Amino acid sequence: MKIHLVGDAARQAPIFAAELPGVAVSELPRDAAADPKFDAAIGPDDVVVTMRFKRPGGAPPFRLLHVQGAGLDGIDLNALGPGCTVCNVFEHEGPIAEYVLMQMLQWEIRPEAMRFTAQGWGNAFRTRVPHGELEGRTLAIIGFGRIGRAVATRARAFGMRVMTLDRSLDAQARALIDGTVPAMDLKALLARADYVLLSCPLTGKTEGMIGAAELAAMKPTGVLINISRAAIVNQQALYDALSYKRIGGAVLDVWYRTPMGSDDNPLPADLPFLDLPNAVCTAYSSAWTTALPGRRFRFIAANIRRMLAGEKLLNVVWPTKAAP
Repeated sequence: MKIHLVGDAARQAPIFAAELPGVAVSELPRDAAADPKFDAAIGPDDVVVTMRFKRPGGAPPFRLLHVQGAGLDGIDLNALGPGCTVCNVFEHEGPIAEYVLMQMLQWEIRPEAMRFTAQGWGNAFRTRVPHGELEGRTLAIIGFGRIGRAVATRARAFGMRVMTLDRSLDAQARALIDGTVPAMDLKALLARADYVLLSCPLTGKTEGMIGAAELAAMKPTGVLINISRAAIVNQQALYDALSYKRIGGAVLDVWYRTPMGSDDNPLPADLPFLDLPNAVCTAYSSAWTTALPGRRFRFIAANIRRMLAGEKLLNVVWPTKAAP
């Protein structure tokens, strides 16, 4: 059995050497996520660790595909063989929650605008502009899973009012929210929010869920924060809402295009969001902390140990039940 680390996963090879001594580890380039020319190296008992895996012509047989994150939209599940199990890993909800709170605090307080020089101290003192505060603001969270709950916990500590859609929420989730709107009335939720957080997965139902009508329902001062997947929001509708200042702004950490190969450099979107003064644009950075890879890859290594010991795998996402 061999573990194949694709693209960025290869950086974590030392973790597998420490956690799984004696198990062979192969480092494959980023291109191996989509190019079948690397498939000859993958055996039927092997493990592939990657965020993306596309094989229109079908994948070679292997035992386990372990995604190094939570989302599955980069994996072509239909191409995988019947004996393959897919697992994912989380560990990112805390860093993302900190990022979201940081961005909301930045938006309200705008610390850069407070900076002054010694020579300009007198004028800075006399003309200082009051800033906002998070207490009393309403945060609408669309997608109340691990990330949504982590954000809600921190937002409530700042005195924010947390709302979401009234879907099937357990008691723990309901303890974190101050109100709900009917599940089918998304526009009503958007209309009440000062900040809208998208933390739902990308599916056939959520793709394009936020379009021109939904953005029009937001407050003209409302801020959209997307740390999930770009395609949840209609690109043209978002650009128009921002450029015509129909909404206050957006914090965008996810994009409509991402580099797939080792040296390609696509534009992140068809439209120039980075030129808009009311768009805060970051590059999939919300969860990317120094500690996150270690936590994730130690979990993956532990899951591989379970597989080798014939124990039940954790976080099985495909098929619904792992093969015995």
